[in-house]
Amino acid sequence: YLDHVLAVFKRIGYRRGGPDEDWDVIWCHEYPFMDPKLTPHLISMKPHQKINHWPGGGYVTNKMSLATSEIHFVPQAFRLPQEREDLLRHAKSNPKKMWVQKNNNHRGIKIRPLNQLTLTGESFVQEYVENPFLIDGRKFDIGIYTVVTSINPLRMYMYEEEALFRYCSKEYHPFDPYDVDKYVVDEDYTPTWEMPSLMDTYNRLQYSHKDTWNHYVRSIGKDPSGVWRDIKTSLREVYLSKEPLFIEQLRNYNFKNFFEMVRFDFVVDEDLNIFLMEVNMSPNMASGHTPPNKFMYEQVLFNLLNLVGVARSIPTTLEGSPDDQNKMVVSDRDIQVYPDLCTSDTCRATTSCVNMYCKLCEHCLTPDWRDHLKAAFMEHVGRRNFRRVCPVPMGEASNLKPPSESSLSEANWLMDLWFRGKCHRDPAWCT
Repeated sequence: YLDHVLAVFKRIGYRRGGPDEDWDVIWCHEYPFMDPKLTPHLISMKPHQKINHWPGGGYVTNKMSLATSEIHFVPQAFRLPQEREDLLRHAKSNPKKMWVQKNNNHRGIKIRPLNQLTLTGESFVQEYVENPFLIDGRKFDIGIYTVVTSINPLRMYMYEEEALFRYCSKEYHPFDPYDVDKYVVDEDYTPTWEMPSLMDTYNRLQYSHKDTWNHYVRSIGKDPSGVWRDIKTSLREVYLSKEPLFIEQLRNYNFKNFFEMVRFDFVVDEDLNIFLMEVNMSPNMASGHTPPNKFMYEQVLFNLLNLVGVARSIPTTLEGSPDDQNKMVVSDRDIQVYPDLCTSDTCRATTSCVNMYCKLCEHCLTPDWRDHLKAAFMEHVGRRNFRRVCPVPMGEASNLKPPSESSLSEANWLMDLWFRGKCHRDPAWCT
């Protein structure tokens, strides 16, 4: 499962080392913050060192935590045994609904009427998404590669050029809840290039999984754009809802050292409504079952390492001080926005820094915010096929409300304001 990860690191000039060496990146498949061997290294990381997980990542990737969060686009779920009575009342009002019972340690699912489920013990019960959108009679899911580069303020990106489409190994109808291959995507899923209605577009015409799917949806008279709009909204909602918990976990760490790529898995119903089923920590990037996906996985990984600065770092052997090297990459002038405002009487004085609109002006920037803005600048420069999801790109955003009326935290409001300032000066920053 690490073959493609190691191959990409090697191609961009890295070699594997040990924990006692002066390392640059730790790549962990498992959650690293409970590992006693790694803990000393994570507490005392140098500014340039990075690790591919955030403290508290389980708030998003834990199945029960996500399903019972009452987040938009997540099918309603009930935690057992605590919410047993709520579940029974809801089921009584919706007697025809089918249910899925899951727990964090068991990946398999089975659809059952409520009276056939065991409502004792630690688990959760979730509504089953009925009437799925089928292609060639098969249900499928959509995997979205998502990267979080900062928590407070929140900056996150979605891999725009491609998505992982996985089709069930059996046709959905005639439906049989006891045959899980009809409705559960497993490791032996059917890939795009074997689907009769998709294979020509994908194989002969060389379109991506995503473009192939979009073309098919348009060919049957539907508009796929709403699916991608709702997916981006879902990505934001999940992390914004969990952001306070992440911030609490980060109290003992340097915010500069972390990034994380996860995979959001969605299903789609026949009306093109999306439903978020789970978020995968350390998504499977092995292509043993699907060799043609090798290139997609390695492209995603290469784009990820560019986005977070790992694939564009400066060798430490270059002449000049670290400060000279940093200014060569991104200077204080690169991050300035709103010149008319910052030179006005409103923001000119040092005392004006209490005004939220002035906090991005040079004389008001704190050291931490200077670092945040330079990191955001470099992410934009190195994003390649990733596109920003949070803050919302200008093309998808409404007007930014004043701080007193906004639901955003102060940090997220300022980050949004900064990107809008960059967009006003250069349209390339608007997406």
